[in-house]
Amino acid sequence: MADDRAAIDIAELVTQHHAAVYGYAYRLTGVEADAEDLTQQVFLIAQRKSAQLREPAAARGWLLTILRHCFSKNLRQNRPVLAGNLPLNIESIPEEIPTEASIDREQLQQALDELPPHYRLVLVMFFFEDCSYRQIAEQLEIPLGTVMSRLARAKARLKTRLFAKDADRVVGTSRGSAQ
Repeated sequence: MADDRAAIDIAELVTQHHAAVYGYAYRLTGVEADAEDLTQQVFLIAQRKSAQLREPAAARGWLLTILRHCFSKNLRQNRPVLAGNLPLNIESIPEEIPTEASIDREQLQQALDELPPHYRLVLVMFFFEDCSYRQIAEQLEIPLGTVMSRLARAKARLKTRLFAKDADRVVGTSRGSAQ
């Protein structure tokens, strides 16, 4: 009966938290396949360690912590994949879905991908998990000042990358009108 209850709990966890876990994984990896693999890895670990979850209300944070640890572990293993080895089926690529957001999702993901992993991790924890500086420092076991500087640098790089075109347009316009 205990095994049946654990299976039910895992099924509930997947149902309730899959979107959040996958979204976080995608923001960290920037690749759908890697995000899917990471998401699956998180739920497999959660199934094995389901007894560790004592408070169901804390499940989301627990799962995201597992995800963060898996992501960090995968970074340390550093397994590069040659682009030539990746299968690409043009027919399976979805059409771009227009959004009303001022920042294109692909552009945001590209900017995130360009960040060093230690900047990206702090940034995603801050914005996606709503972690405070202190929580990030404690969970990553780094000084609070390091969290603050990494977050500041990550935000500056994103701002530069995402709004460079707008800044160039404004500068070009003002130069043109001054002449």
